[in-house]
Amino acid sequence: MAVPQRRTSKTRRDKRRTHFKLEVPGMIKCDNCGELKMAHRVCKVCGHYKKREIVNQ
Repeated sequence: MAVPQRRTSKTRRDKRRTHFKLEVPGMIKCDNCGELKMAHRVCKVCGHYKKREIVNQ
């Protein structure tokens, strides 16, 4: 059974975890209203996608 011989130090543990973090989603401005929205998705404010109305509000 794999059991560590010694305790892992805080430095070694934190070095391993440096890449374990959340990433910010890709946000762009809506072509129609200018609000920030996630890329490749319908705007939640105006309902447009690629300068076309998708959702009637």
